[in-house]
Amino acid sequence: MMPRWKGKGLQAKANADPMSKIVSQLQSSLIQFETRGLLSSCSVLVEVDAELADLLNRSCFGRPRITAQEDKQWFQLDMEEAFYLCFSLKCLKVIGEDGSIKSNEELWDYFKSKKLVFPVSYKVYSHLRHKNWVVRSGLQYGVDFVAYRHHPALVHSEYAVLALSEGDNDLNGRLRVWSDVHCTVRLCGSVAKTLLTVIVNSNNQGANSPSCLEHYTVEERTITRWNPERSREDQTSPKNGTKKGVTRF
Repeated sequence: MMPRWKGKGLQAKANADPMSKIVSQLQSSLIQFETRGLLSSCSVLVEVDAELADLLNRSCFGRPRITAQEDKQWFQLDMEEAFYLCFSLKCLKVIGEDGSIKSNEELWDYFKSKKLVFPVSYKVYSHLRHKNWVVRSGLQYGVDFVAYRHHPALVHSEYAVLALSEGDNDLNGRLRVWSDVHCTVRLCGSVAKTLLTVIVNSNNQGANSPSCLEHYTVEERTITRWNPERSREDQTSPKNGTKKGVTRF
């Protein structure tokens, strides 16, 4: 499926201001001002000024939160977003309810206690973010994430993403039967998205600390409906890197 830009000239605008550059600017700004976030249940709240709010919005991290404090602006980060800024980009510190700065290991344990599948969902989130995809919640489409080529104001999302774990366990309870696959693909097709499953293999490393993530591997697989009008030989070879596959039915 080709990217669907929301207006003429927006692709050129996106190419002129790549997401990797914007995220790098955000990272530098957060480090420069020693930004701290406040742990709040299943999210992290960050107090921001106008400049930082603009960078967070352009890089698609978090969402502005309206409060009664007119002199302050707050952004609310999801767990994966917050941990990505803390652990992967090393540009954010998070303060717990006890007033202390939480280590990566403490945050990891806390987020796991709030979301059993956090190790898998974070691995998928960070995998796509490292590839410069914009990753947002896919709750409204019944999936884990949706992936955009650039800012959602410029382009529609291309992929509806399911984060799955390798093997037969409770974390991998979706798409077990073809009726589930059929319903999910039909839903994705109705909103012009391709279903992308990202399967995480822990390689028996467990999930005791975030250091296990470097041993995790992922397999990307797109699932689409078979179009009989397409030539059976009309297929492209996968690029080097992450294992990929395409399933059609």
